[in-house]
Amino acid sequence: MGIIPDKYLTDIAKNLKKNIRKTGGWMSLSPLLVFLVVYLVSSILAKDFYKIPITAAFLVASIYALLISKGTTDEKIAAYSRGAGDKNVLLMIWIFVLAGAFASTAQEIGAVDATVNLTLKILPDKLLYAGIFLASCFISMSIGTSVGTIVALVPVAAGIAEQTGAGTAFMTAIVAGGAFFGDNLSFISDTTIAATRTQECAMKDKFRVNLAIAAPAALAVTAIYVFVGAGTHLGDTAGAVEWVKLIPYIMVIWLALAGMNVVSVLALGIGANAILGFCCGDFGWTGWLAALGSGIGGMGELIIVTMLAGGMLEVIRANGGIDFIVNGLTRKISGKRGAELCIAALVSLANICTANNTIAIITTGRLARDISIRYGVDPRKSASILDTFSCMVQGIIPYGAQMLMAAGLAGVSALSIIKYLYYPYALGLMALLAILLRFPKKYS
Repeated sequence: MGIIPDKYLTDIAKNLKKNIRKTGGWMSLSPLLVFLVVYLVSSILAKDFYKIPITAAFLVASIYALLISKGTTDEKIAAYSRGAGDKNVLLMIWIFVLAGAFASTAQEIGAVDATVNLTLKILPDKLLYAGIFLASCFISMSIGTSVGTIVALVPVAAGIAEQTGAGTAFMTAIVAGGAFFGDNLSFISDTTIAATRTQECAMKDKFRVNLAIAAPAALAVTAIYVFVGAGTHLGDTAGAVEWVKLIPYIMVIWLALAGMNVVSVLALGIGANAILGFCCGDFGWTGWLAALGSGIGGMGELIIVTMLAGGMLEVIRANGGIDFIVNGLTRKISGKRGAELCIAALVSLANICTANNTIAIITTGRLARDISIRYGVDPRKSASILDTFSCMVQGIIPYGAQMLMAAGLAGVSALSIIKYLYYPYALGLMALLAILLRFPKKYS
């Protein structure tokens, strides 16, 4: 079978988009409902969220999405394939592959155990949960990526959970919640860049607005973790710290803080694991290759889910799902409060349909700017709304890259993590109150 030229695929996708938009409506969004029914309802009926594979739910929803779409079979499959093979999807797959390889080789040489032991020795029992959350906030704020933070800290959190008896899903959620703090606020975060560029405002101004919303949420969640951990008594659970085994994690965090691309960071981390493993006798050449294969294989389901989700969401876009949402929400806006709520709803729904907060901001940014100008909304406030609500939604959807990554590294289901994600819920509540109660006052 020959390779279909990219230009041909583009033309097919455009034709499909043109044909299907004539019907659009709620039907265009129904694949999402099918996915939720198959996955959530089936899991609830089975009383076991591990029993229903998320890949199977996405496959059923994807087949349904193709069946309800117009056009020839070739056109529909081409559009689906473009979504599954989108450059952002493929980049995420590369990160999954490298993250799995890094985590597996780090585990093999004892880097995870060494980091867990150090953490348990440094943090007081009562401040363990709060300390991990604040560390996640700091790292994500510094490197500007929630994925990079999750890759670096989730294996450590999972190791602490195993060694202390704390719930793995709970510890993973602490890291994931802190990761979204930086994703939302960092100057080098892609969501910050997208939000400020589309709304035509300075990053520092958007940061001031965001900080007034995110800081109270983070403080409240820190207080919760202090309260929850008040009765924690770990005893003498920490083993001896093998300081040399800390090098891979220290290097990964340092390189990420220095602004290096996450793919390069993970590749160098894998190399550091290999050198340490060979020098310390933890594995030989074949053992290293086996560890690489095991880590990559462990990410197989995430890779399949990412491609299935990308294809299905592209069909939803081609069917006019995003346009339908936009037209429905902008029909009856009145006043600044209504305009801000509309912007929040737009980016939230776009994020649900794309499972990518940056793409959601880019998709709705121009419309949000038009709404802001028409109703006198401060561009700094609209930029903050776009970034805050997209990060909040991204943090609580089970098929988002961050949740899939965290679940894969921790070995738990995405839904088991979501119920413990205190920070995204607190952030969403503060962002909604900021609209309803008109604060920060200077920007409202």
